[in-house]
Amino acid sequence: MRSRLPVLLVGVLLLAACGSQPAPAAHPTDTSCDTQPGGEPAESGVRITGVSLLAKHCAEFEVTNTGSRAAVYTVTFAFLASSGEALVNPRRTAPVVEPGRTVRDTVRVGEQRTEIARVKIIKVRNVPAAEAPSAECPSSGLRLYGDDDAEAAMGLRVLGVHLENCGPRASRLNGYPKLELLDENHKPIRTVKILQGSSAITSGQTGADGVAKLLVLEPGERASAHLVWRNTVEAGGADVNSPYVRVWAKPGVNPVMLTPELDLGTTGKLGVGPWKKDQP
Repeated sequence: MRSRLPVLLVGVLLLAACGSQPAPAAHPTDTSCDTQPGGEPAESGVRITGVSLLAKHCAEFEVTNTGSRAAVYTVTFAFLASSGEALVNPRRTAPVVEPGRTVRDTVRVGEQRTEIARVKIIKVRNVPAAEAPSAECPSSGLRLYGDDDAEAAMGLRVLGVHLENCGPRASRLNGYPKLELLDENHKPIRTVKILQGSSAITSGQTGADGVAKLLVLEPGERASAHLVWRNTVEAGGADVNSPYVRVWAKPGVNPVMLTPELDLGTTGKLGVGPWKKDQP
């Protein structure tokens, strides 16, 4: 027993020393996933660096910003069974990535799924950090964000855009949010007409109907506007998809870039409703 005690003590000391080392600058924000090397090829600057050894319910990945401005990346993954069936498609928004830098992070299924065989990247979206929706109150006092997914029925799509007065003063709204549609490369799409209201899209009630009225948002109050479109595709037309939409809540306020994934088909039009104050 006397000869084994120093060895055990040394092992404990070594483990303690490893745990006390500061993390490197590019260390993942969530690294409790026990992984082995492996993954799919890089996709739009994102690469899976490992999947879990045991239950295979998480994966580590890295994001490299090859652009010229800081960006926020949101990555959609597919956790697949051995048959290739997608069992779950989690999304993960990585921390802000500065130009030329790499950030590592971890995505999780949320529960153990022992039938998961591999992980792949489905979609990568990035927005300039200066235009990304934020949980913090911006200097304008108006926080803008969108619904995660559009409501869909018979080819009709409805998506909410929301505005919160998080500042100390009342804010006036009189009209419609201003929109700019962007393609996958953040280039403006000029072939789609942006119409006020939803009458050219549908005769039903969507939340985008009605006329604009003067609104005064007191601190803590919220308003919403709705985007309405159809995903109809007809022969001979160009199928248009707009992953990104730049939104101005009102004149003089910095825009926010949302990722609503507008599948506009060949319709060539998008309806935008007026700002309406949310009911308490």
